[in-house]
Amino acid sequence: EQAWKVEFANEPANRLPFSEVIKTTGQIQTSPGDEVTVAAQSAGIVRFTSKNLIVGGRIGAGEGLFAVSSSGYNQSNLDAQYAEAKANRDKYKADLVRAEELVKDKIISQRDYLDRDLAFQNAQTILNALGKNYSARNGVRVSTPQGGFIKSILVNPGQAVEAGQPLAIISKNGRLVLRADVSQKYFNKLPTLASANFRTEYSDTTYNTADLHGRVLSYGKSADAASNFVPVFFEIDNLSAFVPGSFAEIFLKSTSAPNALVIPKSALIEEQGVFYAFVQTGGESFQKRELKLGPDDGVFVQVLSGIVEGERVVTKGAYQIKLSTASGTLPAHGHEH
Repeated sequence: EQAWKVEFANEPANRLPFSEVIKTTGQIQTSPGDEVTVAAQSAGIVRFTSKNLIVGGRIGAGEGLFAVSSSGYNQSNLDAQYAEAKANRDKYKADLVRAEELVKDKIISQRDYLDRDLAFQNAQTILNALGKNYSARNGVRVSTPQGGFIKSILVNPGQAVEAGQPLAIISKNGRLVLRADVSQKYFNKLPTLASANFRTEYSDTTYNTADLHGRVLSYGKSADAASNFVPVFFEIDNLSAFVPGSFAEIFLKSTSAPNALVIPKSALIEEQGVFYAFVQTGGESFQKRELKLGPDDGVFVQVLSGIVEGERVVTKGAYQIKLSTASGTLPAHGHEH
């Protein structure tokens, strides 16, 4: 009865293709093509116009985020420039209308008429450029060219900004980059890398780059003098489970061993640097085995000795079995009932 109260699961030890693993750390980063910087189109005082303008907020393509007003801003007053451009456009338009009558009566030449038409077109182009997303009441409307999430806001309401100054960074968050920092001693193995398992600091789930439609983007051809590590970059899908900028434990997969004996890492129990697993020898009987281990990939670990293929190891509840065995409430060997 005590045995059945212990929650556990077991799996057989299997022989599977198993990749040589390089254990390291790294960081989840945004993909460069997935980010866009929204910048001020004119100088002035910035005002927030979107209710979603918070870090992490979702926005749509073309949505207005800011308004930049140059009213009262002495260094570069867009209101005055727009008024001047409009006055010039109106002047050249009046000249063109007058020239249309004069050229009919042959008072001016066709060349003079074309010169006035060109002056009007140039004035209209200048006015259109200044008036794009502009209104006298609100200033210049600043919108995002792509939808996604607000990664960072680089200004505060009421702040004076210059033309071209970055205001916010928008990320699609569709694809991410996993950067692994690899020791120089593995440099000759980098060309053989095809995938990686990784686990973030805020989750116990182990992910595989292949399952995330991942691929190797590149790897460094030289080491950073300050860190002595060579970077390897994978591009992966973002499942909304990853926080760009967070650190990760990474298991890089290299050359594959065709017939390795492996068990899940969840079956391992460590005692003073020695690893054990419980083998189920009967319905209510378990045997504690000391294991000699090879590399692991974050999910499975290679077993060099201690169990044989087909034996079932406890993958869930091993610690409770250990405590029950120590107290005598659960059979620890195959001959105990």
